[in-house]
Amino acid sequence: MRRLLFPAALVLALFLAGCAGYHLGPVNGAMAGEKSIEVLPFNNQTLQPRLGDALTRALREELQTDGTYHLAAREPGDVVVTGVITRYDREGLSFLSADVATPQDYRVAITAHVTARERSTGKVLLSKDVHGDTLVHVGSDLADAERQALPLLTQDLARNITELLTEGAW
Repeated sequence: MRRLLFPAALVLALFLAGCAGYHLGPVNGAMAGEKSIEVLPFNNQTLQPRLGDALTRALREELQTDGTYHLAAREPGDVVVTGVITRYDREGLSFLSADVATPQDYRVAITAHVTARERSTGKVLLSKDVHGDTLVHVGSDLADAERQALPLLTQDLARNITELLTEGAW
């Protein structure tokens, strides 16, 4: 009987130790929905059209999904997020077998400088360049392929921004 009790106790101790680092809810010490956040439209300094609106929309959706902050829609938020899209890059990954100069797949990357401030004090909580990327397979039209990949690209960047905002230790 004691031979079976020791292994069972060991398995139980390992199981409980594995759950010791898990946190339910926000990990930055705040209560979920305690503070509101306001996302101002992102300024697009690249030649790629529609990036600012798409990123602003994706970030608002990502913050709502996360739930750490209450998204301020009508009233000013406790935290104000602003940003400037500074880079949009396209890098060929694979090329056509018949024409080694023509890319078939691209990695498209976007960089934005994101700033988060407390409205009441003006204290800068976050000021950082954040990156996002996605893969684009080019069919017959590169512009069409990039337009279809735009939601994935902005969603990846929005996810990275949300992670910094919600898990940052301010």
